[in-house]
Amino acid sequence: MAKPQKRYVCQSCGSVSHRWAGQCGDCSEWNTMVEEAGAVVTPFQAKHNLQGGGRFITLSGLDTDVELPDRMASGIAEFDRALGGGFVEGSATLIGGDPGIGKSTLLLQAAAKMALAGKSVAYVSGEEAADQVRLRARRLGLGNAPVQLASATSTRDILTTLSQGTPPDLLVIDSIQTMHSDLIEGAPGTVSQVRASAQELIRFAKERGTAVVLVGHVTKDGSIAGPRVLEHMVDTVLSFEGERSHQYRILRAIKNRFGGTDEIGVFAMVAEGLTEISNPSALFLTQRDEGVTGTTVFPALEGTRPVLVEIQALVVRLASGATPRRAVVGWDSGRLAMILAVLEARCGLSFSACEVYLNIAGGYRVQDPAADLAVAAALISGLSERPVPADAVAFGEIALSGEVRPVAHGPLRMKEAAKLGFERALVPATTAADPAPLALTGFRTLGALVEHMLGK
Repeated sequence: MAKPQKRYVCQSCGSVSHRWAGQCGDCSEWNTMVEEAGAVVTPFQAKHNLQGGGRFITLSGLDTDVELPDRMASGIAEFDRALGGGFVEGSATLIGGDPGIGKSTLLLQAAAKMALAGKSVAYVSGEEAADQVRLRARRLGLGNAPVQLASATSTRDILTTLSQGTPPDLLVIDSIQTMHSDLIEGAPGTVSQVRASAQELIRFAKERGTAVVLVGHVTKDGSIAGPRVLEHMVDTVLSFEGERSHQYRILRAIKNRFGGTDEIGVFAMVAEGLTEISNPSALFLTQRDEGVTGTTVFPALEGTRPVLVEIQALVVRLASGATPRRAVVGWDSGRLAMILAVLEARCGLSFSACEVYLNIAGGYRVQDPAADLAVAAALISGLSERPVPADAVAFGEIALSGEVRPVAHGPLRMKEAAKLGFERALVPATTAADPAPLALTGFRTLGALVEHMLGK
């Protein structure tokens, strides 16, 4: 008689073990191993191989002509920019973000605009009643949009309903953690239920040509909750970032099988919902009538879009013997430690008796290594109390040797800075721009920047 196998699945990372343990061996999380029913194994299945008895599949060459997939515009240009041009028929998109960040609002606005443009759209909410979604749409001024609403959590009921007649062009599931499949045991939100429900919805999307959007919860560290295999199953993974205390939101593509992952969409949360920001640099720059010590403007690059942000540094001298503190908001703390070490070892500046605070204005997060020179300029300005010229921007990568290295897309960064009224740029010496939109001051080493700012 066949015996069912017992297995224990981690609810955090999805790893499988045949014995229970208090701590997961893969992700080191505690009390996340939950027992699930495994497959029934018979002696025939154990001895049988898979080299026969199947159907033949058709193999095609890599050089076969394939047309580019058709795109469905969402009606929101910033949303389409992050998607790579719009939704693809038969694609599956996973969007995650902190609670209250605006995921449901953004998707409801996109669904309503697509419905008003003539597309058939279905919006299924597992967390809210249909009347709640209607009230939100009415508050956003989209109450007359022909969006088909439903409040359900059974994957079988949803797919049975949508399979009758013509499938919709867009299906929004809010959220995947509330869906339940009766094919397996387990409560909604467990790893097995999330995986099974997502698999059935993605299969429906591939077979019927419907673009499916799944809303996912996030964990405390900001990653999408549930098994990582969920991110591998979908075609596109979007992250909706931002602080609820700030006005702006950033939609970033983490994975995209139909486009690049280097584009972002910028939105602002207002009373009427999310509005597009075509010029995001205005969000992250403060109006400065006079020079302020410790501040530098850095032209960051998100994909093909330059965004000017203000880097703020505060250097506080401490009494002898006190332990200095290093605090960073919006940048890598390890990279700040590296810049401070290079300034001390190569340039002779001492920060050992100073507390250093670094902040990216507006809550923006910078990951571009080209910010090294701008951060160094802000630190030098904060230590010497000499402001960086208000009409100057700075960008460049700093090596451990103190060398200032060139970065990609320098002319594009300077063009955006010139558009916003800046007149000069502190850049690596090898930066070339013909013609240069700004007056360039080049530096081969970080020591040359220190001498320039200190007037030596």
